[in-house]
Amino acid sequence: MRTVAVTKIGSLRDPDEATRGRIGVVDFPDQHLGPEDVRVRVAYAAICGSDPHLAEGFFGEDVPIGLGHELSGIVEALGERAHRTGLRVGDRVAGNFLRFCGTCTPCRAGRQQFCEYIQEYNRPGMSETVTWHESQLYRLPEEVSLLEGCLLEPTSVAVRIADKTNIKVGDRVAVCGGGPIGQLVLQVMKMHGATSLTLIEPMAERREMGRRHGADVVIDPVAEDQLHRAQEITGGLGFDVVIDASGSPRAVRGLLDIAAKGATVVYGAMYPHEFEMPLNLSEYLYLKELTLTGVFVSPYAFPRALQILPHLQLAELTQAVFDLEDAAEAFRVHVSGIHPKVVIRCNDVADTGRQA
Repeated sequence: MRTVAVTKIGSLRDPDEATRGRIGVVDFPDQHLGPEDVRVRVAYAAICGSDPHLAEGFFGEDVPIGLGHELSGIVEALGERAHRTGLRVGDRVAGNFLRFCGTCTPCRAGRQQFCEYIQEYNRPGMSETVTWHESQLYRLPEEVSLLEGCLLEPTSVAVRIADKTNIKVGDRVAVCGGGPIGQLVLQVMKMHGATSLTLIEPMAERREMGRRHGADVVIDPVAEDQLHRAQEITGGLGFDVVIDASGSPRAVRGLLDIAAKGATVVYGAMYPHEFEMPLNLSEYLYLKELTLTGVFVSPYAFPRALQILPHLQLAELTQAVFDLEDAAEAFRVHVSGIHPKVVIRCNDVADTGRQA
């Protein structure tokens, strides 16, 4: 089974080819189809911003490391007991790459994101086929194409971020980072009735994309005084909800200053292991009573993400598509930032849904 994998540990952005990380297509053993499993012929698998971190050894350095968790495809086979969700051979699906055990203390307490066995189940989806437990898969709506469907997982992240904000209709909202998650979060915040919806993003193309995806205002944090602009936009009050989707250590500290008193600040990205952010407890937690929280994964969000998927603007996130054998080039383009999202076509399969 051909699978996209990290074949050499190292930064994919390293200018030195001798030490740069490497992506390749390797043969992995076929995954066993258990009685409650579903085998999917993968149509599309999108590159996530976290994937280059795997090349850097974020979750271990034993190569090859299979990649891919944002995917869509066609059901190819069902285990003998995989019928509780009503899936059938030929169904168009997308899913959650994580399988929660359901038996550990966090799972039984309704906190699946802390499942004690979450790391034991790793079946990479950037491959010809993937075999997942039936609970991980969701049938795509007819009005969502397979190409759009591979964005179900990042959409679930945007939904979980919204959950963590506890947003109320009319709240002033700022989103930092105009990558795929930031663009999806903008749309989800708009659905929640956000006002003064502001995107903070240094790249002009992504700021304009943010405007098309619902931002009322954009800020260039390099050319503009971010705090001054935030005060202008909010009438000096600050934002009730501030979301970081950038993962940039340079960006995250300043977000506390643009937050209103009593605001919620969500750090919704992956950050470097070694990064530590200074925090003045008196100023931000005592005097301003800020609520600071983060997002790891998105349990309980997939059914709602599926509901809103047909209502999102996804075309600009699905324009750059590479074939499986061109995975190394796809990752090169991804880290260049030329496109907000890069997708790998794992198989050329017929799509009976609406075409993107």
